[in-house]
Amino acid sequence: MDLKKTNAPVNTITYDRNQLDEPTGNIYETISIISRRAEQINTEIKKELIDKLEEFATYNDSLEEVFENKEQIEVSKFYEKLPKPHSLAIQEWLTDKVYFRNTEEDSQV
Repeated sequence: MDLKKTNAPVNTITYDRNQLDEPTGNIYETISIISRRAEQINTEIKKELIDKLEEFATYNDSLEEVFENKEQIEVSKFYEKLPKPHSLAIQEWLTDKVYFRNTEEDSQV
């Protein structure tokens, strides 16, 4: 996922309920799918952030000395300015980038 090229809103906006639940026909199922995707996105972002911060980590045994690493601060600021995972998930949902299926329908066939 390329977080720099996303056009998801950073601020909270109101969506048309009918537009959101159109693919499933059920708003609760839609919310469940979007929330699961938001959890996946959050996990990916968190893993990516931790990996980038570890690149600049300086390990020190002394608890008294705390160093501010400018690179870590810049990376953290970039991730703070990103849209929230739920906003990214809704954007993916509205642009049909989320794959979903109903397992109950699959088991009845």
